[in-house]
Amino acid sequence: MSTMNISLPDTLKAFVDQQVNSRGYGTSSEYVRELIRKDQDAQALREMLLEGARSPAGAPADAGYFQSLRERAAQRKPS
Repeated sequence: MSTMNISLPDTLKAFVDQQVNSRGYGTSSEYVRELIRKDQDAQALREMLLEGARSPAGAPADAGYFQSLRERAAQRKPS
């Protein structure tokens, strides 16, 4: 694992320390890693939404579409 040092103003350092203590993180590094992962997930979701918006329109999601999904789900065997 690589190391990265960051500088924070006292107010941000106090906020990070508070989050670590109140939310059950072992270290400030764990807290920052989670923030970065959440940001990665948000960016990936944004890209998927933009890709979907750029794609051609598909079939309408009407009652028949949802009924076919229910039927497919009912046919799946639990693992």
